[in-house]
Amino acid sequence: MAEPKKLRVGILGAGEVAQVIHLPTLTLLSSLFTLTSICDISPQTASHCATKFHIPHHTTSAPELLTHPSVDVVFVLTSDEYHAPYTIAALRAGKHVFVEKPLTLSLPSAHSILAAEAAAPNGARVFVGYMRRYAPSFVRAFHAEVQTIPRILYARVRDIIGPNAYFVNQSGTEPVRLADYPEGADAERQERVGALVTEAWAGREVTPERTAYTRFLGGLGSHDLSLMREALGGLPERVDAVAVHPPFYNALMTYRNRGGAKEAFAVVYESGVDDVPRFDAHVAVYGERKSVEIRYDTPFVKGLPIVVVVEEKGEGGEKVRREVMSSYEDAYTAEMRELWGCLVEGKECKTTVKDALEDLRLFDMMYKAYDGQMEEK
Repeated sequence: MAEPKKLRVGILGAGEVAQVIHLPTLTLLSSLFTLTSICDISPQTASHCATKFHIPHHTTSAPELLTHPSVDVVFVLTSDEYHAPYTIAALRAGKHVFVEKPLTLSLPSAHSILAAEAAAPNGARVFVGYMRRYAPSFVRAFHAEVQTIPRILYARVRDIIGPNAYFVNQSGTEPVRLADYPEGADAERQERVGALVTEAWAGREVTPERTAYTRFLGGLGSHDLSLMREALGGLPERVDAVAVHPPFYNALMTYRNRGGAKEAFAVVYESGVDDVPRFDAHVAVYGERKSVEIRYDTPFVKGLPIVVVVEEKGEGGEKVRREVMSSYEDAYTAEMRELWGCLVEGKECKTTVKDALEDLRLFDMMYKAYDGQMEEK
């Protein structure tokens, strides 16, 4: 039996998500991927990761990695404000791209990526990293159980978590945090963030609260809202209200059932970060006789189960409760297998640029709800 083709991976951005998640996962999937190059703005970080993960080439020059002849797919793992320029540059170099969520922070920026992908040589494609949507328990058990609810009455999307450091420090991955950045790097980052936030709010005044809201939705929010879109069949009909009280953010949305009389139902989104060491991330869907909830644990500790909890009314009127776990395979590993299938076997990819654009459209709906409420005050 012939060995599968290995994708040669270049890592752009060697921060925490690279060191804790992607580099270990790609190393374990050695039959599908091989790490060939790594780039970081910190020379010491790039050198450290190259040594630790046996990567033959390291650099602080993004163009050097993007044009490296031994790179098939570029992993864009930088901070959000660099996702678009590096994704576009990789596409122009004819490289496939895996870009961590969010794709970017504004609709105009996302459209520029879409245009670059359409014009990319070598059939280069973009895969957006929404790993929760590849969790086996979501793909199999959750979808199957929700489909048996004839009419959805209500849904809840929650992501209330403690500090990432609490989980990362128990992951066994020992990431390094070095700060040998070139002078002016922080100022450039802030300038790029400001430009994207200005685009996201369509020229309206950029306030600290609006900036924080944009960054939050692009960060933790994009996990939940992307998952919600797939679970409930797309964008909501409308965003009825939002609550912006950092570090917590809420929204009330209206969806419609896809079958029958297409009755409306409410969806509550609640998310935030505090200092309690918890990870309460779930999507719950309620019908008349059945509710289905998928519960995620921190992804920073590998192998924690993702379970689907089903509660329903039995034939004798009794309460029936079941827990279903489709696999112990973690969501990031499942996502990497899917990436390989998309790029090597030509499988259809569900987390495309066009798909990620829907998140940004939803963010825009939330921004407009926020503006409307502010005008009423």
